[in-house]
Amino acid sequence: MSDIIKLLPDHVANQIAAGEVVQRPASIVKELVENSIDAGATKIELIIRDAGRNLIQVVDNGNGMSETDARLAFERHATSKISTTEDIFRISTKGFRGEALASIAAVAEVELKTKTKDAKIGTNIYIEGGGFQFQEPIQTAEGSNFSVKNLFYNVPARRKFLKNNNIEFRHIIDEFQRVALAHENLDFELFHNDDIVFRLRKGSLLQRIVDVFGRKLQPLLIPIKEDLGWIQLNGFVAKPEGAKKNRGEQFFFVNGRYFRSPYFNKAVQEAFEGLLLPGYIPTFFLFLELDPQKVDVNIHPQKTEVKFEDDNLIFALIRSTIKRSLGIYNVSPSLDFERDSGMDAFLNQPKTGGSFKAPEIVVDRDYNPFREETVSPGEKVAMAEMYQQNIQAEPSKINLFEEEDFDEDLMRLPNGYWLFNKNGKTLMLDLGRMHRLIVSERNAKKKRSNEKHTLLFSLEYHMNETEKNKFRSIKKYLPELGFEMIIANDNVLRIDAVPQGLKETQVMKFLENIFEILEYRTEEEFLDFYNSQWNKIQSKSRFDFLYKMDAEQVIKDFTALGFPEYLPSGKRCFIEVPLDELKNKF
Repeated sequence: MSDIIKLLPDHVANQIAAGEVVQRPASIVKELVENSIDAGATKIELIIRDAGRNLIQVVDNGNGMSETDARLAFERHATSKISTTEDIFRISTKGFRGEALASIAAVAEVELKTKTKDAKIGTNIYIEGGGFQFQEPIQTAEGSNFSVKNLFYNVPARRKFLKNNNIEFRHIIDEFQRVALAHENLDFELFHNDDIVFRLRKGSLLQRIVDVFGRKLQPLLIPIKEDLGWIQLNGFVAKPEGAKKNRGEQFFFVNGRYFRSPYFNKAVQEAFEGLLLPGYIPTFFLFLELDPQKVDVNIHPQKTEVKFEDDNLIFALIRSTIKRSLGIYNVSPSLDFERDSGMDAFLNQPKTGGSFKAPEIVVDRDYNPFREETVSPGEKVAMAEMYQQNIQAEPSKINLFEEEDFDEDLMRLPNGYWLFNKNGKTLMLDLGRMHRLIVSERNAKKKRSNEKHTLLFSLEYHMNETEKNKFRSIKKYLPELGFEMIIANDNVLRIDAVPQGLKETQVMKFLENIFEILEYRTEEEFLDFYNSQWNKIQSKSRFDFLYKMDAEQVIKDFTALGFPEYLPSGKRCFIEVPLDELKNKF
């Protein structure tokens, strides 16, 4: 039998290695920016074109490289960070494996201009598809200037699997934010297609968070700090008002390195127990500092997963420290999320020397509704007015269906659900979800209307840089939807008109929801998500249905749809109550 095992050519091996290191343009951004930090840079400039497809350029004022080091840096496993196996277990730098530059150069056209502080002249290297093209002396600034062009040009199968520019650039912003948050003492700039996206000046951690995520977050931030000697925890968590339904503003760092940890996420979530509505995730920026030998960062190619020697103790530290800080800042569980805000206005009325007078209730105990009496015209008017005033307090007894007797078969529970008998079965209904499906079906049959309501006074929505980038990606759709809005100042969105039917009090929350759902969405998907949010804002929750007459109408409309059990999202509209099982409880 002939031999079949052979060594791969270097360029093929490098392309395979690149598959682990370079998954998308954001991967290159991470590697190059971290290299700049390791090189002692105090200012880093990131320039992007076409979401990184055609250009990723990182310019820093770091130490730079000599002519020999610059050439050797593109070889596989060439690194200045480690020398022995033991070094892997006490890593204090960002990169250390020596694979990044070789992997990047294998799938792109790479140019490096670099110069050390003491050198009179720098060096320029050009590599194409892993093949060395030339190296020559050049006049250049101190530091390094990496340009990565035409990513995956020689691996078309990889290039075609890149998402559209909106999604790819969103991933770049993610990587940029993670590095910028961990290094508030450095200056960063990010440009995309010649537009400035971030210009961050060195300062405090609080200032860096606000610069990245906007002024709206600042009053919600609570400081977190604990020092146990062997480990330090500091950072910020947002008050419950800053929680969101989707992940995005949750950041863990260890020794200046971003990492993911579902386990520690749970610690934060438990610290907020009783403070958040179901489905909401707290916002946090937490930094751990401990001996590098107690952390293994070498378990994931992108180094976003780490292993801790004392993860149970760290879990308890995170949970207890956050709970204590929430207590110090008087953030306590709300006893009633559904309290009627109208009662607050009543209880807070200024007293003018007198006291509140309890309403008098007069009952005619001799009244017989079946007794025939002569009623004067004046009495009829008074009775009609009384009926109009009390129609909400005493719902209509009219039976809307011939086949159903709702007066006997429909009952509201204190938690907002309704019990309903249908075809011999007892169902627990979520009228909010049922109403959402009804609204969705109605809107689907309507032709989109671009009727707009011009506001008497313009509204202002303060955006962070991420939201601004999202706004640019969808602004071409907004006029046909009935919006008139422009970026009036750097980060202020001025709203002059909104779609007919959108209340002014709903505008801010509606926009916030739209910006949230644009995470990693294509521009083409925007209209579908917009419609979903539009349906949601027109729908009622299950707590909005207080009266039988309203519930009856929803059930009637829902029956016309075929009484479907599920929403398109997979959530149930109703469940069957197992009465036979309940009997066994007695």
